[in-house]
Amino acid sequence: MTLRRSVWGAVSGTVVAACALAYAQVALPEQPLLSDYALVSGGLVPVLIGMLALAGACLSLAYGLAASDPARTAATRVLLLAGAAGLMMSAIFPTDPGTAQVGTLSGEVHRWAAAVVFTSLPVAGWALARGRAAAPRWNAVKAMSVASAVTLMAYLAAHPASITSPLINGGAYYGLLERAVVLAEMVLITVMALASGHGRIDTKTAATPARPAAEPEQPGRPEQLAA
Repeated sequence: MTLRRSVWGAVSGTVVAACALAYAQVALPEQPLLSDYALVSGGLVPVLIGMLALAGACLSLAYGLAASDPARTAATRVLLLAGAAGLMMSAIFPTDPGTAQVGTLSGEVHRWAAAVVFTSLPVAGWALARGRAAAPRWNAVKAMSVASAVTLMAYLAAHPASITSPLINGGAYYGLLERAVVLAEMVLITVMALASGHGRIDTKTAATPARPAAEPEQPGRPEQLAA
């Protein structure tokens, strides 16, 4: 897999995930959290597609970074693999119905796997952009990493399981914040992929100059006359 293919694999996986979750949001009865759509009739398939497609996007990006810049992106790749593993575990172990209480092993695994996903991706974006030369694409990665982290903190503060939720009436809008976290991290993966592929693809193209045309032989050269 070339760098270009890994970049577009990450972007395509993110788009598929966004479309699958948008379908669940529009076509199915409204649920408090996105994971809860897997518990209603017709919701399991789009939720599985969304989670697995986003996991594939993380894996594709990690593979492209390993092929193009292995020494500099080791931490980012580990975090992307952790995010992909968390998404797969979230798909395998469905959540429990309800808002704050977790009553089964599956629900507990799902909750901690989602926590790994939500926390690892913003850190992966920041690690990727840290120390890079100032450029709009890396500034965009940093901005989306910060936006994802801030949105995640707001969601955790508003979640009914949090002690701060009653103080800020978080039960009224924590589901909206969870969707904002998911959307921000999807945008982050896309921006990371495009930023990683932009410079490398351009450098490779510029480093391969066109081969000059062979100079045609001309009769009567000095070497031939001397012979």
